[in-house]
Amino acid sequence: MADTRKGGRGWILGIIIFMMGGCGLAYEYTFSKIAADLLGNSVQQWAIVIAIMLFCMGMGAEIQRLVSNKRVISFLLGSQLLLALLGGFGPLLMLWSFAHFPIHFGLVYYGLVSVIGTLIGFEIPLITRINEDYSEDIRANLARVLKMDYIGALVGALFWIFVLPVFFSLHEISYVLAMITVASTLLCWFFFGRGGKSAMPVLACLGLTVAMLGFGMSRSDRWSFAAEQALYMDKVIFSTTTKYQHIVLTESRAGHLRCYINGHIQFSSTDEAIYHENLVHPAMQLAGSRKRILVLGGGDGMAVREILKYPEVQEIVLVDLDPEMTRLAAEHPILSELNGHSLSNAKVTLVENQGRGEGEQTYQLELPNQRRMTAPELEMPQLTIINLDASSYVNSAAGMFDVIILDFPDPSSPDLAKLYSAHFYGALKGKLAADGIMVQQSTSPYRAKEAFLCIGRTMESVGYTAVPYHDHVPSFGEWGWWIASHSSQISMDSIKQAMRSVHKLPADTRYLTPALISNSLDFGKGALETEYRDVTTISHSAVLEYYLQGWKE
Repeated sequence: MADTRKGGRGWILGIIIFMMGGCGLAYEYTFSKIAADLLGNSVQQWAIVIAIMLFCMGMGAEIQRLVSNKRVISFLLGSQLLLALLGGFGPLLMLWSFAHFPIHFGLVYYGLVSVIGTLIGFEIPLITRINEDYSEDIRANLARVLKMDYIGALVGALFWIFVLPVFFSLHEISYVLAMITVASTLLCWFFFGRGGKSAMPVLACLGLTVAMLGFGMSRSDRWSFAAEQALYMDKVIFSTTTKYQHIVLTESRAGHLRCYINGHIQFSSTDEAIYHENLVHPAMQLAGSRKRILVLGGGDGMAVREILKYPEVQEIVLVDLDPEMTRLAAEHPILSELNGHSLSNAKVTLVENQGRGEGEQTYQLELPNQRRMTAPELEMPQLTIINLDASSYVNSAAGMFDVIILDFPDPSSPDLAKLYSAHFYGALKGKLAADGIMVQQSTSPYRAKEAFLCIGRTMESVGYTAVPYHDHVPSFGEWGWWIASHSSQISMDSIKQAMRSVHKLPADTRYLTPALISNSLDFGKGALETEYRDVTTISHSAVLEYYLQGWKE
């Protein structure tokens, strides 16, 4: 009977280890995601958080040596309750410190990560010491503890990625994880720590922790929204964290809309026309045909709005990774008005389920104040919206395109820099018609000169003729693009001559004129000169290095 009870206790301890292991990794993921949303460069933030936590876990394992055997349970319970509070309120504390004390954000951020890592590392050796009473020898002891911890980490990661975001916001997820940590603490006390004289203090601490976490979870949206509002000059009218990014819309008292992704401005309604008209119209003017257009990125619908000004366009394919961004552009009343209802005022096919053709859905949105179209106008171009990674789409895309527009965020992280690589541009060559034109938004030729020039070199390395042009966008400063075509079909001088020969644009452009297109080819003395000759590849992200260095300076 004693052995049966002993075996049962061993399995209960295994469940506790499983719960703690799952929460430990999920805490790391949550803090990494918050840091990436605030600071950008997601790969770097995730690597830093996980590296610091692993180091501090080692420190926690060393510190537990100071705990006597008689106090193992009490120290484990106390450390887990502290972990629950820091893990639950930590993301909000990070956001609040970033908003109000940005200079000291690193201290708060790395301090939290270090303490949580230490507490996670503290728990595993303590549990191993408890498990000594339920294992035959050291080998069985370590096998059970590490096995359940690693299995818990796997399940916790999958739970964090696929389940929790369906039901909770990112800030609510931290409280859910904290509640699971409290539950594992309660199990540990109930089965292994009730024999002591400290039942009432332990229950009081457990109750207080649950109450604090419950109150925090009930106010998490309100508190996080208030903290986030402090980051922006204008009123926040929309905020969401998706699987891929953090999206914020703000509106000024004058009614000007701004969109931010991961804290970086994407456009302002005051001057977005300068950017998007420069992005679209030079390429549309130079293309030999304008029937089939591919837009990679551009989920806000602004580029599509400009493309729809050309009546000869028959088909537009818009590929944007985040379905929330394209849904927002189609349905948010202010944003959809700004993009001219471009993602709904056409025959729209929304391809879901990773863009593999399953679950295709065609819809036509009825928007307020949208005029009814007459019979000739019903011959609108077919717009296909595909929510998929651009490189995955290009590898499987069918047919050729007359114009390819690359409206990606700046190459500020490894996952974005791959979209500026020779491999990616090479794949696009097979999708560009012989007389087709491709254009790439290419960051600031003034702030990040070497990154800008690297983009052009990379295009040329795989067989494009590439020509730079630029303009001033007040929200961004000096901004640049590269326009390109097959080098076997056209020379650099021919592209420049064609741009200088543009004589007519759609009547409803707000900013761009033929003269401005011609002037955009002229750069200041030395602006296009460089001593570097390297290009961006999958294994060598030169554009990322130049970009980070340029904006840092």
